[in-house]
Amino acid sequence: MEHVSGRLNEIARNIEIVGADPVTRHGFTQVPNFILTKKELTVGAKLAYAMLLKYAWADDACFPGQLKLADDMGAGERSVRTYLKELETAGLLEITQRGLGKTNLYRLFLTVEKPARRRA
Repeated sequence: MEHVSGRLNEIARNIEIVGADPVTRHGFTQVPNFILTKKELTVGAKLAYAMLLKYAWADDACFPGQLKLADDMGAGERSVRTYLKELETAGLLEITQRGLGKTNLYRLFLTVEKPARRRA
């Protein structure tokens, strides 16, 4: 299999970035495709996952307050709590409460364990 570096010229011809400015150069967040296509997750939960990834990649840690998360998402705090619970139930997020008045610690899972095989 050919390494991607051997195809950079070909790739460069296939991708054109138009209008890059200081805002778009600030960065991007990659979300695993299995999250984007997971039908069991609402759009809000997918966005919450992406926002948590954004914080984690930027700071090597992930503990935003729910108010900040809601503000960044353009959502209400109650909706954010619902989205986080949805991600937790799906096994994509672990939330550790750190105490009264402190932000929660979030652990994001980029992979999901495969279900155990059943024996026939």
